[in-house]
Amino acid sequence: MCVDYRALNDVTIKNKYTLPRIDDLFDQLQGACVFSKIDLRSGYHQMKIRPSDIPKTAFITRFGLYEYTVMSFGLTNAPAYFMNLMNKVFMEYLDKFVVVFIDDILIYSKTEEEHEEHLRLVLQKLREHKLYAKLSKCEFWLDQVPFLGHIVSKGGIMVDPSKISSVMDWKVPEVVKEVRGFLGLAGYYRRFIESFSRIAKPMTSLLEKGVPFIWTKERQAAFDELKKRLTTAPVLTLPDLTKSFTVYCDASKEGLGCVLMQEGKVIAYASRQLRKHEVNYPTHDLELAAVVHALKIWRHYLFGNRCEIYTDHKSLKYIFTQNELNMRQRRWLELIKDYDLEIHYHPGKDNVVADALSRKSYEIREQIKLGKAPHFREDEQGTVWYKNRICVPDVDSIKKLILSEAHNTAYSIHPGSTKMYHDLKERFWWYGMKRAVAEYVAVCDTCQRVKAEHQRPAGLLQPLKIPEWKWEEISMDFIVGLPRTQKGYNSIWVVVDRLTKVAHFIPLHDSLDSKLRFSTAYHPQTDGQTERTNQILEDMLRACAIQYGTSWDKSLPYAEFSYNNGYQAGPKKSPFEAPYGEGAGHRYFGTKRERSVCLDPTLSGMLNKRSRWYLLGPDGKSYADVRRGDLTFKVDDFVYLKVSPMRGIRRFNMKGKPAPRYIGPFKIVERKGEVAYKLELPSNLSGIHNVFHVSQLKKCLRVPEEQAPLEGLDVQEDLTYTEHPVKIFETSERVTRNRRIKMCRVQWKHHSEDEATWEREEELRATYPGLFASHL
Repeated sequence: MCVDYRALNDVTIKNKYTLPRIDDLFDQLQGACVFSKIDLRSGYHQMKIRPSDIPKTAFITRFGLYEYTVMSFGLTNAPAYFMNLMNKVFMEYLDKFVVVFIDDILIYSKTEEEHEEHLRLVLQKLREHKLYAKLSKCEFWLDQVPFLGHIVSKGGIMVDPSKISSVMDWKVPEVVKEVRGFLGLAGYYRRFIESFSRIAKPMTSLLEKGVPFIWTKERQAAFDELKKRLTTAPVLTLPDLTKSFTVYCDASKEGLGCVLMQEGKVIAYASRQLRKHEVNYPTHDLELAAVVHALKIWRHYLFGNRCEIYTDHKSLKYIFTQNELNMRQRRWLELIKDYDLEIHYHPGKDNVVADALSRKSYEIREQIKLGKAPHFREDEQGTVWYKNRICVPDVDSIKKLILSEAHNTAYSIHPGSTKMYHDLKERFWWYGMKRAVAEYVAVCDTCQRVKAEHQRPAGLLQPLKIPEWKWEEISMDFIVGLPRTQKGYNSIWVVVDRLTKVAHFIPLHDSLDSKLRFSTAYHPQTDGQTERTNQILEDMLRACAIQYGTSWDKSLPYAEFSYNNGYQAGPKKSPFEAPYGEGAGHRYFGTKRERSVCLDPTLSGMLNKRSRWYLLGPDGKSYADVRRGDLTFKVDDFVYLKVSPMRGIRRFNMKGKPAPRYIGPFKIVERKGEVAYKLELPSNLSGIHNVFHVSQLKKCLRVPEEQAPLEGLDVQEDLTYTEHPVKIFETSERVTRNRRIKMCRVQWKHHSEDEATWEREEELRATYPGLFASHL
């Protein structure tokens, strides 16, 4: 019998003694194997009421007026007082081998021997305090036991099928109150249901103010899905508070989702719908909100324990080091810092555990049947469509066939990933199609060999060691191809002291037949000092030719003097001042400068010069590295080697076939320093120095089964290639307004007669004189 005490409860001072969280009670059972459950007989009636309060419990019946002398059901403070009593009785056993929730007592142990002792202690306590149990409701020595609507066992915790029968028998709601009742009952088990909030969203929308009650197919599908999920709910493991936790978080415009795991096993699911203002959050804030949501609801697990958080939003990894945060992010960051956690990036396709809580993860056909996929449809032939695009089955062979047709055929000719994706998306759809297209294009061997790089130059600056003394180390280069002077000079030998920057320019004949060899193959930046000097010298000679009209070799001594006597920004003085203690002066100075007073001007200049370069070194490297990328490889990696065409190569149906930008791939056998690598080259490239700067290499993402042949390319020692004419088929003349031009039809090496081209005879005689001797 239960009395209506609502009037009495309204004027009763409430006892704020809190009831334990059910989740906390279950957490105590981790590792237990043997269980017993004791249920007290009319537990409230075993607790006497203070005599002065007995009249307050009076109630009237047709048989007369009665008063309770023991605690009655229905009194507002009854649960709190009884919970307080039970905690006092079992205080020394709580959280050790006893769990109490009002009048339900659960005894748990790891072994049967322990359980026998624990059970004896509990029964003795009940006897001491004259508390009586109801034998028909007690269960002893069980390997799994029903407790608070759940089944607890060694393996974990699951839903009690006998307790959800009321949910399964629930009729279709007809009013909002029935919807609220159903969601409240089903929500008691939400920790077992993935994406509970998303599934229930169509029904929860009816609880909003001003929304008319219309029971649609979508709401019926959600109603049925929740019933189905409750009958197939998984077994959740119980947490071990001595070990670390793992949390997977995800967010989308449909809601927030998170999963608490330990050692790869699920402890609990959690999800919630977005609030109205949260719908406008940017992606970064939504993903961070999912992390904060997990930390708040599982604070009793995570606070004070090590925690690894995984999210598919990469920038969250750096939340602790970001300088610019909005006020919302700063507020959340203060909460996050209270936890011992580390945030990791987990790509979305791998983070399927949490993705299921916020994104649609069921089979598309099932969604269509449930009415949950408004943009999908199935035609009479069984083909599934997304809007006006065909849904491609999740079969790798079919996807590869589509990607190959869109990339390798004569109608597509190896498009880039962006163009290829937009072409495909007009006709096809599958989950992750954009990423699949990008990965397919990235590993295409043909694309890697022929397409130009658009990234920053690879390889950070590696400054050379500063010499100890003048002329201890020099750099040199040749400027060739200059007009031949009366004395027969057509080249300049440029020699520069690496410490003082003093330069000497020496005119030469090409008969010396000198060749420049680099320490790192084909990377002129290694000798950047001389390259810059060459530019300055060429500009000076052009200016002299324009202004004085003399031969360049006569202006060369003046150019050398001007260069060595001029101010340089690096050392803050002219090159002459280091070895000689002072500059040579200038004619336009009115008076001669006074000599610096120094016992050893040469030594002083050397030391000042060297210290200046030491100071400039870090700044120069930092400035250069801003425009460079740090690219590294490992030994045994395969890379493509960059080659450059000679100027005589004409591309695209002019002279032969277009040649590739890269050859290979070749295997890395050794790393040389910080930015150079030694490659394993084939025998036909044995004449090439096999150590290359990283800027000449490109990583091979997938080694092709058959490597492209190199026989069709004449790769020179300087990593250039050209094509030579081998035969003249016929000659003719082209008549213009002012002249007649002799033309020759020429076959090129490694090309057929059909690919022969018409070239000017004058150019061929100048470049390939031996061709006409063989033709005659």
